[in-house]
Amino acid sequence: MKTKILLLILAATALFLSCQRSTAIDASKSKKGMVKVTILYPNGEGKTFDMDYYSNKHMPMVANLLGDSLKLSKIDKGIAGRTPDEAIPYLAIGYLYFDKLSAYQNSFGPNAEKIVGDIPNYTNIQPVVQISEIFQ
Repeated sequence: MKTKILLLILAATALFLSCQRSTAIDASKSKKGMVKVTILYPNGEGKTFDMDYYSNKHMPMVANLLGDSLKLSKIDKGIAGRTPDEAIPYLAIGYLYFDKLSAYQNSFGPNAEKIVGDIPNYTNIQPVVQISEIFQ
């Protein structure tokens, strides 16, 4: 019985440490000079957004299609405006990170139709896309 409990504790500790390690690795992937594609979904009257679909189906599909050129992806869910009286400016924001602009262009281009075609499955919002270089 003691052996089983000890093994369970060791397994839980190993799982915890591996999760901590992957977070540290992910954070280090974003660095100066990388290209960040920011996809903003503005809020507004009648706008809808299915975060479950976006996070569990759309973004994994995008990651699969973009392959190794995609270095990191993140999702923000809007929860409040600047002040308590202001509406959420964006319902969601997605981020895609690449080493170079050409890596994004070469991987997104051939898959654009499939990626963009999936948008109506989770939102009625026309996303705004900003491509930038990480400066700091």
